[in-house]
Amino acid sequence: MKGLLTFKRIKNHLTFNFNAFCNVLFGQMPPPALSFANPVETLKPSSQHLIDVQQLFKNSILWAVPKHRRTIEKRLGRKFGYITEFYKMLMPRTDLFTCNHCGHYYQRRHLCPNCYKRVKDETTEFQEVIEKELGLDPIEQEVVVLYKGEKTKKPEEFWKGKRIVELKREKPVWFCRNLLQRTTIGNSDCKDVKPSELA
Repeated sequence: MKGLLTFKRIKNHLTFNFNAFCNVLFGQMPPPALSFANPVETLKPSSQHLIDVQQLFKNSILWAVPKHRRTIEKRLGRKFGYITEFYKMLMPRTDLFTCNHCGHYYQRRHLCPNCYKRVKDETTEFQEVIEKELGLDPIEQEVVVLYKGEKTKKPEEFWKGKRIVELKREKPVWFCRNLLQRTTIGNSDCKDVKPSELA
């Protein structure tokens, strides 16, 4: 009796392995010509489900996602090290300079943030005054923004054909006049070739 149970266990194990092999090879259960003949009892469907490759790729999107957030201690340890084991010393920065206009510190190859903020606030005020006086309609004429008392420095013929928006305060000392110049420059009549364009 014990030998019969061992034989049935081996037979069922071989049958399952053969069915799994045929499922991988043919994509389905083995054809009737290749199936095991069992006249005594019918084969019961196995409770173990075979892995579907498409289902595996559909549900594998969250495999590499961390399940827990790093604590602040671990993050600071990775950044600065541990005193008991190894310590990453803070190196002094050598790329900081002092702005010649405002005296604030700025990083090398960067704009001074304080000067940039002042120019940005000034241009934002320009835009608000232009929108208040001229509206949002298309403007065909050139718009010139002037501070208090700047209109009298040039003759009236210079302002013909231009729409003037005047601020009711004097120009700041740090605000350069070239910040209001147009960036588009027309074609020049000069025929001279620059030395950089000879090659």
